Amino acid sequence: MKSNKLFPITLFLGFLFISGLSAQEIQKGIFRSPVKPGGRNFLSGNFSELRPNHFHTGLDYKFGGSEGEPIYAAAEGWVHRIKISSFGYGNVIYLKHPSGHITLYGHLRNFNPKLTEWMRQKMYEAQLNELEVYPEPGELKVTKGELIANGGNTGSSGGPHLHFEIRDSLDRAMDPLIAGFSEILDNIPPTPQKIAIVPLEIDSRVNGKFQRVEITPILSGASYRIPETIRVTGKVGLEIQSYDKLDGAENQNGFPKFEISDENGLVYTLLINQVDFNYTRHFLLHTHQNRFTRLYHQPNLKFDYFSPNAPGTGAFQVEAGQKKSIQIRLLDSYQNARMVNLVLTGADLDSTVTDGAAPAKAQTSYFKHHMKIKVAQTDKGGLAQFFIGSKVYEILPAYQDAQSRTYLWDLRFGIPSKIDLCSEILIPDLIGHFPVGKEHLHATEKLRIKTEENSLLEDLYLRVGQSGSTSAPVLRLQEPSEYLWNPIEVTWNVSGYSGDKSKTHVYQQAGNGARSFAGGEWVGEQIRFKTRNFGSFVLGVDNVKPTITPIRVNSQGMRFTIKDNLSGIKSFEAFVDGKWVLMRYEHKQAVIWSETLDKQPLRGAVLLKVTDQAGNVAEWKGTIS
Repeated sequence: MKSNKLFPITLFLGFLFISGLSAQEIQKGIFRSPVKPGGRNFLSGNFSELRPNHFHTGLDYKFGGSEGEPIYAAAEGWVHRIKISSFGYGNVIYLKHPSGHITLYGHLRNFNPKLTEWMRQKMYEAQLNELEVYPEPGELKVTKGELIANGGNTGSSGGPHLHFEIRDSLDRAMDPLIAGFSEILDNIPPTPQKIAIVPLEIDSRVNGKFQRVEITPILSGASYRIPETIRVTGKVGLEIQSYDKLDGAENQNGFPKFEISDENGLVYTLLINQVDFNYTRHFLLHTHQNRFTRLYHQPNLKFDYFSPNAPGTGAFQVEAGQKKSIQIRLLDSYQNARMVNLVLTGADLDSTVTDGAAPAKAQTSYFKHHMKIKVAQTDKGGLAQFFIGSKVYEILPAYQDAQSRTYLWDLRFGIPSKIDLCSEILIPDLIGHFPVGKEHLHATEKLRIKTEENSLLEDLYLRVGQSGSTSAPVLRLQEPSEYLWNPIEVTWNVSGYSGDKSKTHVYQQAGNGARSFAGGEWVGEQIRFKTRNFGSFVLGVDNVKPTITPIRVNSQGMRFTIKDNLSGIKSFEAFVDGKWVLMRYEHKQAVIWSETLDKQPLRGAVLLKVTDQAGNVAEWKGTIS
């Protein structure tokens, strides 16, 4: 008997990862459309589209709002991997092909009868309700165009569609549109929405200030242009918010290529031609707030989408009194192109700049390792004092006007414990420098934070705030708009907390008050947890069992609604007449249902156990006669 690799699936799956090494070619004619081959298809998403924390890695085929669309094998091969889950890609098939490529078919309603029975057998053998299996090579062969499944809405899907990917032999996602699917039409060039100009060094300025400037381009003939003068000092970078459309659909999709030129010709190219799943969260370095693509190279990126791929690529510097004309050419997968034109005008560094109304209290903001402080003018002087260890640094304003002063500080020179701004004393919430690519530990009586070699995307100057009461403490780590690569370990001292620790865990709390389970283990007065997200964290008590509501329980099958009030469903298990019964789960509908192996009627005592993340267990008992 062949042994297959079986992998149980947890109910909370992470997202994927990015690199731009030269991709294995996709030759036209190898793959056929997995949906309506020879017909007309429409997409709701495509390769390289910007998503909340990753590049979209395939094509999303529309079904017109209904499930059941026939899904066909794009090429001959065999089932390389198959999975049933209520999260991520849901029910998904991976096919391996003689060319070395892998194709993925996600969010399926069901597999074809052969694969359905094969997978159900494996799930009963493992007694797992969610399972991932790697069949032996060639064990489950498919032919090109064979019906392998029906499209659905399983997993982390917002509506019925097929998520389709083509990967190379190293399991890196590639642009499926390169395969030349005639069923998908695109004669529309990309559209720019906004251009951002950002300072890259402490002496950089955009329109006189250390600031990010966003401008909406206007259509001029067949191209777009920036209508206003942009004054720059020092090195600056460009960012762009943009989208592409395909024929017959209003969805705003992505596109893979940017060409940046100046008066002397092509300067550099940015091509998103593949996604390495080991580095997907490096997408968060490559974008600003998941909306703008950064058109300048950053030193810690783990992919080489830039050509030339070198530090400094994409940084522009214009001498005072000079002008530089820049063209950004946007190209989609069908080579439809759109040009954006702008002019940067060089300016001298000026310490007198109109900067708007003065704040009532000092305002502090951060960009990478730069600290910016804006404070109201005062007659008490303008020389700020930065206290760093045993040293005091006196700093003049970087620029000022009659109402306010702005100071800039490079945190690489030290983290200030106190700043005397003449009119007020500022105590920064910075606790330390965590270097990228290294293990690092910061420990105090109240807080212990540990990073691993692969925890950070870039050097971290960690800001921490603690508030609330002993019964309802709040811990703030950075801002939710800042990111980690992999989890960090946090040990939080909440001495004085008197709640039921066995049911108390850490939750991340959003601005609207919504909480998501982060977990944690108690060690005396401290709770230790891991997080891959920044933001606010609170303690939450979940001592309420999940609810179980029967929808149908008879000899033909069982169907229940299961819900939890706070921490979320962790697991569930059903038995009939003492025998384990497979229960499928659709988390979006909060429904589980039975699937029997032998199609025999169910008979006997029923026991259903549902456990939440906090360890509360609910049971439902009944009898099928």
